[in-house]
Amino acid sequence: MRKAVMLYAEGRSCYLDRAYPEEVKKEIEKEYELFPMPISSLQIDKHAEELEAAEAVFASWWMPELTVEQIRQYFPNLKILFYAAGSVQYFARPFMECGVRVVSGWAANGVPVAEYAAAQIVLANKGFFQNVRRMRADYDRARDYSDSFCGNYGAKAGILGVGAVGSQVISLLHSHEMEVWAYDPWLTEERAEALGTQRHSLEEIFESCDVISNHVAQLPETEGMISYDLLSRMKPYATLINTGRGSQIAEDDLVRAMKEVPSRTAVLDVTDPEPPKADSELYKQENIILTTHIAGSMGKEIGRIGQYIAEEARRYAHGAKLRYEISEASLKTMA
Repeated sequence: MRKAVMLYAEGRSCYLDRAYPEEVKKEIEKEYELFPMPISSLQIDKHAEELEAAEAVFASWWMPELTVEQIRQYFPNLKILFYAAGSVQYFARPFMECGVRVVSGWAANGVPVAEYAAAQIVLANKGFFQNVRRMRADYDRARDYSDSFCGNYGAKAGILGVGAVGSQVISLLHSHEMEVWAYDPWLTEERAEALGTQRHSLEEIFESCDVISNHVAQLPETEGMISYDLLSRMKPYATLINTGRGSQIAEDDLVRAMKEVPSRTAVLDVTDPEPPKADSELYKQENIILTTHIAGSMGKEIGRIGQYIAEEARRYAHGAKLRYEISEASLKTMA
């Protein structure tokens, strides 16, 4: 039976418990001999012998970041890493450089993100977010404000990034009969047609779309890509939704664009840093709506990720083709 360990960053073991509930661990233990206790990033030296024998690592949010040298030293026999969470951008490359296959629960984690984003888009086209606040002060003015929105039928929704999440959002929006525009440098004409969307530039999307939802990959070149040049093009009653990465929006530029046209709205589930600094202008702008990174898996949804990983681990054990393995190419489009 293949030897395996569960690994976590010191102080973050709770994420393993949520991603790998007992019923999921039992599924994994049918194929793998799990070390009896999870190993933290501070216990690697202490458990070097167990790690040396491990063929598989199971992890979740707060997977320790290890260097190529550390991986070669402590995990000489490691063949595969199963990650019961979403994006692997921050830790995967050194493992892949060492020939370790990386499997992510991105497909399972992407489901609630896509559902959340699609729901926010539907609400945004009704003027929901500012209507709630304005209603408390003046019913008639709140109603007039939302009457300036187009509603969902025939609305233009712009999707930035058409990876795992963005493509699901596009699919969910079709039932609302919206016109969906998409920006993604890797989106081909053929795939756009298959998804039922149209390719457009960032400038065209910010100028023309009623709501814009960000799902672009987290790469050095995407940091700060949503700048004032784009934000200033937003329509007077447009909404920007970010469930991707906070660093992709230039915060000062966003605040400026929202101040200049108060009828615009920004709905941010992610920021950089997270949470924002105590004196951040994001807290002071009434048309900037902040939530605590709730788009991703929560509650029972987290168990779904563990189940996806258990199924992938079974496929690997039986030599079957993996469904959610990460490649260098997929890292280019993964949030």
